[in-house]
Amino acid sequence: MPEPADADGCAGVPRPARLPRAFFARPARVVAVDLLGKRLVRSLDGQPVSGIIVETEAYCDGDAPDLACHGSRNSGRPTARTAVMFGPPGHAYVYFTYGMHWLFNIVTGESGGPNAVLIRAVEPCEGDGAMDVRRRTRNGGPVPRWLWTNGPAKLTEALGIDGGQHGVDLCDPGGPIWLEEALPFPASDVSAGPRVGLGRTPEPWRSMPWRFWLRGNAFVSPAR
Repeated sequence: MPEPADADGCAGVPRPARLPRAFFARPARVVAVDLLGKRLVRSLDGQPVSGIIVETEAYCDGDAPDLACHGSRNSGRPTARTAVMFGPPGHAYVYFTYGMHWLFNIVTGESGGPNAVLIRAVEPCEGDGAMDVRRRTRNGGPVPRWLWTNGPAKLTEALGIDGGQHGVDLCDPGGPIWLEEALPFPASDVSAGPRVGLGRTPEPWRSMPWRFWLRGNAFVSPAR
């Protein structure tokens, strides 16, 4: 498995094509694994700020609705908040949680059913200067690089993702957020376990092993 990148470790590397919609038009659990090692890119002030995805969670329908998924609420019907999740794959589902954090998800599967993958952690790749500024403490103090993006709320802050990007088409050639090929790795590097922060979600959904991460990567979240 590749070692963690140095500052701006992807800078100067030729820009690969954006991942096509067909990549996302598959079950969430399949996409969640395949997103590991891909590069999440955010254009800020015309410059790319990016990270290699090292941790994901799948929220999806199987034989029964996934009761940890927002789309299972309201009797499985879309709401103003979740409508994007029921739409075409390859769009951003960004929501606010705990009254303070934005979380970034990618809509997967087929239109009509709620399927999405939460991006839980990335390894900084481009735009270290922008991430450093965005992740400083309230007093302006620096935060260690390895803590910039090792959690879903941290990475959205570092990459400048908030509710303004909810519904963005990640396959739009001119869009502000997209996904690219980046670092290949062996399947043996992938670990799986229960998802994080599910509150009162009942079993078996609470313990479903639908969180995936790259074993040994320093930027994987300290999941609790």
